Parts: sequence; C-alpha cells; structure tokens
Amino acid sequence: MATITKRNDTYRITVSAGYDCTGKQIRRSMTWKPAPSMTKKQIEKEVNRQALLFEEKVKNGVYLDGSIRFSEFADKWFNDYAEKQLRATTLERYKSMLPRTNAAIGHLHLEKIQPHHLIAFYNNLAEEGIRKDTKYTSAIDLKETIRAKGFTFASLAEAAHIGERTVSTAAKGNNVSEKTAVAISEALCIPLKELFTSAEENKTLSSATVHHYHGFISSILSTAVQWQVIFSNPCDRVKPPKVQKPEPKYLDEEQAKQMLEYLAEESPQFSAMIQVLMFTGMRRGELLGLEWSDIDLDNAVIQINRSSLYLPEKGVFEDETKTSGSQRAIKAPQSVIEVLREHRVWQNKQRLQMGDKWINSNRLFTSWNGQPLNPTALTSQFRQFKLKHNLTDITIHGLRHTNATLQIANGVPLTTVANRLGHANSATTARIYAHAIRSADEAAAEVLEDLLSPNKNRKTS
Repeated sequence: MATITKRNDTYRITVSAGYDCTGKQIRRSMTWKPAPSMTKKQIEKEVNRQALLFEEKVKNGVYLDGSIRFSEFADKWFNDYAEKQLRATTLERYKSMLPRTNAAIGHLHLEKIQPHHLIAFYNNLAEEGIRKDTKYTSAIDLKETIRAKGFTFASLAEAAHIGERTVSTAAKGNNVSEKTAVAISEALCIPLKELFTSAEENKTLSSATVHHYHGFISSILSTAVQWQVIFSNPCDRVKPPKVQKPEPKYLDEEQAKQMLEYLAEESPQFSAMIQVLMFTGMRRGELLGLEWSDIDLDNAVIQINRSSLYLPEKGVFEDETKTSGSQRAIKAPQSVIEVLREHRVWQNKQRLQMGDKWINSNRLFTSWNGQPLNPTALTSQFRQFKLKHNLTDITIHGLRHTNATLQIANGVPLTTVANRLGHANSATTARIYAHAIRSADEAAAEVLEDLLSPNKNRKTS
C-alpha cells in the first residue's frame, strides 16, 4: 500500500519494493506536484491515482532510479538483458563474478558508486588469498579405495553426479576442484580430509581476471545509463589494471613436423582432429562444430558455421561462432582432405558396429556413440598425447598460434592470415602475432641486405 505525504505544494508517494539480501525493506518514492488550477477534490483524486500507478510500476519492476542498489539492479540486468543478449559462455562467466562483486559494492546505490569504490575493489581482487579455486589431490590410493567400496569409475561418476573422466583424473592423482573432491568424498562416505589434501597456495587473481571484473561492472552500469537510471558510468573514470599478455606459445617448424609424425601412432579420429587444427588454424569449438555438410571434399573447402561448446549446467551445446567474422570458408591443403576422406570411412565403420546405438549428429568428430564430442575431452586427449611424446608445453589453442606464426614467417600476407583465422580485421592479428611479424621483418631485412650488398659476401682475392 502506498504512503502519501504532503510537503508544501507537493506530494511524496512511497511504496515498498520488498526486502534486500540483509532483510531490510526496500522503499521507492516519487514526488508529484498538482497543477495550480486543480481543486482540492481533483488533487485528492489524482494523487491517489498517481499512487496506484506508481505502486504498479514498482511492483512490475518498471520503475527504476539511481537509489536502487547495485545487487538489485544486477539481478534485473541479468533477467532483462544478459539472459537474452549474451553468449552462454559469457553469461556463465559473469554469473560467476557476481558473488564477489555484490560482496564489494552490492549494497551501494547506483547513484552513489564512485571511482574510489571500484579502485578499492580491484585492489582487493589483486591481494593474496582472494582466489577460491583451491585444487585437491588424492591423499590415498583412490583407485583401490573406489574398488574396495564396490564402485567402478562409471558407477561412482553416476553417484557423485560428475563425469567418468573426472573420476579417472582424480584416481590418477591429478588435481581436481573442491566441488569434485567433495562430490567424490560424499559418494564414498569418506571424510574429505581423509580422502584429499588441498594444495593451498596464496595465488592472486591475474590482471586479466581483474580486467574482466571491470568489464562486467562496466557492462551493467552502461546499461543503467542507457535505461536512464544514472547519468554516467563511473567505470569510464577508472583505469583498470594493465593486462600483461604473454606472447602466445607455439611450435616451430621442426617441432610441428615431429608432432605430425607422432600422430601416426594415435587413433584415426584424434589424428584427424589435430591435423585439421594444425593446417587450418581454426578454434577448438569450431572444429568440433563441423558437420559433414560443411566439407566440400571435391573443392577442398571447409565452411565454418558454428561452434560446439560445453558448460556444466548445459552439457555440450551448439552456439554461434565467436564473432560474425568467424563464419568463413577455408581452403584446406590436399593432405587434410585425404585425412578427412579416410576419417569418414573410419567413422562409417564405427557407425555400422554400433548399429542402433549410434546417434546420428552429422558431426565430423564425435564420442563413441556418435554424439557431439565434449571439447574438454579433446583437450584432455591432447594433454596426454603431449606428455606421452614429451612435446613442448603448448595448449590445444597453441596449434592455432602455430598455424598463424608459420604462415607469417613464410610470407603469407597478414590480411590472408586474418581471414583464415576468422579475425575481424588484420589489426587483431597484428596485435596477437607481433612476435612473428618482428621475426619476419628481421628476416626480410637480411634478405634485402644479401640482395643489395653483393660485396658483403664476395671473397677477396
């Protein structure tokens, strides 16, 4: 019920908007001023009508002003904007940032947020002990314990509501998340401290992560400006931490050749996936999103139209490519086309062996039953392959860096490299691969010196 208070020649209308996270009542108010010509009876009728309208707006979340707290507005931003406009992976990352952000500035009214509040938050994020991603390692022979409890990896995975590969990772003594460690200990009915040891490290958040928090808050407050809730975005008056981006790790020409030789010992599908990544430079998600209808084997052209991603809450799902420019056609070398022909024969044999258990997803690369392959499974496979052959420490994304670096080093125009990688423009490519451009520039200088300084290498008689 609205409360109406007369103040001189105006009326203040106040309504309740529920309660905040601390249990304190949230109140919204507006001021209404009657026209000078209105009679007392007209004013009474109109102020009650204004109160009903205002109460309805607040109830439906239509009315917003700068007095709304950041945490309340963030909830509305997620519901009304982010859920509809952002990519699933971005949305998931922003949701993970909300608890820390609310703890720091959630209680502040939007109109009261100043640069010093944000600077204090960013400084806090950079302190030791702020990370919450402590890893856990098995303290006992977990494989034997699982057997002793009457579980298989598959049955334990089902009981703990986690992936079978995750159980296998823990059983091998590799690091797992706290959530995974707790799930396994509860399923086995063994206290966490008896089953796992935590790798407590006072690591700080990276400058890139702090920068992501700045982008997250700025996105919310920019929307508040667009919705005319506040006049300006305080993030515009704050310089986030400078991100020190390391040079991308990649294989040189000899290392790349060696890796391709090792693939002869691997499964046909894994070998095909790595070769496609190496020779095309596409992203992992783009590779796993490929369907046979995207492959023109006769003209050696691969169309990239979608990406295959994974989130714990959604599982494997199809999404758009990273940017609109990422949708592209790539001319593939003939060796890759031959590999894909062989892979198709191998996949058809797998389909026949599986019979009615095969799920026809039309994807090039699938799990054992034809379902789209989990991207993390490919990453895990590549990690094992790398360790098996003692390869240099690069990630699966490092194959994309290798592709770009070798192209630039061998004189492929930057615009061509950018188009093949799916970058919006060549400036992005130049920024990421500045190291390769410098090396190519130095090589060009040496070539010119050899060409234009014939006396340099001439033997004296």
